Formats: sequence, C-alpha cells, structure tokens
Amino acid sequence: MSNTEVTYLVGACCAVLGLAAYVAFILVPAWTAYSRIWQRAAAAVLSLYVLAAFVGVGAAGGALIVWFWDRIGV
Repeated sequence: MSNTEVTYLVGACCAVLGLAAYVAFILVPAWTAYSRIWQRAAAAVLSLYVLAAFVGVGAAGGALIVWFWDRIGV
C-alpha cells in the first residue's frame, strides 16, 4: 500500500467516524427531543449548522497547523 493510499484510507476513516459521531451525539438527541414530525425535521435541519460549525473549526485548525508547521516541527 502506497503512502497516498494510506492517506486516503485515514481520511476516509476519519470522515466516517466523524459522521457517526455527529449522528450519535447531535442528530439523534435533536431528533428525539421533539414529538411532532415537523419539529423533528426542523431540529435535524438546524443541527446541520452545528455540523457546519464543527467542520469549519476543524478546517481552520488544520489550516493553522499547515500554516505554522515550520514553527511547530522540531
């Protein structure tokens, strides 16, 4: 397995685990907090903002690591 394939495999595993964490810890509690279907659907749609915020914070953190890598590395 080449280095590129390993990188793709790690990225795919992180994406799957991140999506599973979103579903288990954010979407399911938001869905079960309400009884009417339109309220559940609205909570599910609004939880996408939480997902977008987490993705944004993760991308910003990754960009900072890339930007400051020469100062972080020993």
